[in-house]
Parts: sequence; structure tokens; C-alpha cells
Amino acid sequence: MTIATQDKLQYNWAHIIALAGVHIGALFALLPANFNWTAVGLTVFMHWITGGLGITLGWHRLLTHRSFQTPKWLEYFLVFCGALACQGGVIHWVGLHRLHHSHSDESALDPHNAQQGFWWSHMGWMFYKGPAHDEIPRCTKDISSDPFYQFLQNYFLPIQIAFGVLLYLAAGWPFVVWVIFVRLVVVYHCTWFVNSATHKFGYRTYETKDSSTNCWWVAVLTYGEGWHNNHHAYQYSARHGMTWWEIDTTWITIQVLQALGLATKVKLVEQ
Repeated sequence: MTIATQDKLQYNWAHIIALAGVHIGALFALLPANFNWTAVGLTVFMHWITGGLGITLGWHRLLTHRSFQTPKWLEYFLVFCGALACQGGVIHWVGLHRLHHSHSDESALDPHNAQQGFWWSHMGWMFYKGPAHDEIPRCTKDISSDPFYQFLQNYFLPIQIAFGVLLYLAAGWPFVVWVIFVRLVVVYHCTWFVNSATHKFGYRTYETKDSSTNCWWVAVLTYGEGWHNNHHAYQYSARHGMTWWEIDTTWITIQVLQALGLATKVKLVEQ
């Protein structure tokens, strides 16, 4: 897909309005009256719960790539944590990411094709209804019939709203600003950097067919997801940081779960 064909795509106004609203809501954190250290601390904690345990561990390494297995109750818990990141429905998220790997940097079927530029791969692709969305059912047959995943697919937004209402009733508006809006914006961009920055900045250990790179600062922000070239070379590996200095905190979490007997059939690269 070229830039010219992007101009012919239909705008996804629901995504545009929702993303604009969340970013505008985060701006209220700049008001001194909304600053609260406890709210900031809870925001950092929820960044790990939703972005680390939820998106990185649950949605990505567990559900998308099946790089390890857990008891169903734990799988559902981790995937629910990911739903609190409000990055769309889990079935669509998994399908789009699988398409990214199948068509990485090759065509319009890679939803955030990095060959179309940093802005496009970072967030521009979400403003349009691309052809990759039509392929999602084909890529998600293993999870699309699960009632729990169907529920999260359809009701992730009401879940977030309910969470915000509970925060407001328990602690007031500053907690809504920080724990909902600021946290969502930060987790959004951390996740999006994996689509954009790790196809532009950093180094390449493996000669993959795409432009994926290993970027240390994205790895810090995303609990190990920044070792993206490693991941594209061995997408089903539970470990993304392949050397001792490529710190991968999500892999450490998987090791802890494994020691507790809660992670089994862990897939690794044979050295």
C-alpha cells in the first residue's frame, strides 16, 4: 500500500474521536488542582498491571503467540488486565498482531506497515479502516468462539468507564485524570513505540525479512517488548531478550510463574 492509496481509505471516526478524547482528558493532569502523589503512584502500578501483565504478558506472549500456557483462570485474569488498557477488543488486537507478523512491512495486510513512515506505524494507521481488518476472523479462529473473549471484545469500553466511576466515587476526580486518562495515554504510546520505533531505531541481531530492530529504551518502557528484532526472528519464543544484558522483565515474570507451576510448555529458542 502506498501513500496514495492511504488517501483513499475510509476514516475510522470512532477511533479518531476516542483517541482525541483520551488525550484531551490527560491534559487535565497539567492543572495543579489535579495533582496527587497517591494518584501518580497508582498510575505507575496500573501501567504495569495493564501494560505489563495485560498487554505484554497476556495479550501478546500468551494469547497471540501461545509462547507458554497457564491455567485458564490465570489466562483470563491476564487478558482482563489487558482489556483495562482499552486498546480495542482483544480478538481484533490478536488478529491484527498476527497479521503484522504474517505480512510485516510487506503490504496493506500489515496494519501498521513501517514502510509507510513513523507516523503511520505509530498511530496513523488507526485513523483508517484498512483491509487488514477483513482478515481478522481468519486469524483468530482459536479464540473467537470463547465467550469470555467475546465479552471483552464487545464491552472493553464499558469496563473502562465502570473503572473510572469507581475511582471517582472512591477517591475523586484527580484519580480519574491520572489513573484513567494519563495511564491510558502512556500505555498507548509505549505499545505504539513497538510498532514504530522498533522498526526504525536500534540494532539488528537477526536478518529478518522486515525492518524490525532491537531498541533498548522501548524495552524499558514495555517490559521487554523492545527486543523486537529478536521477536520477529523467533516470534513464538517466550523470551525476547536473548542476551544477559537485553533485560526482559516479562520473561522474568514468566520464569516466576514457571517456578510456581503456573506457566508450562514454555517455548524458547534452542541455543
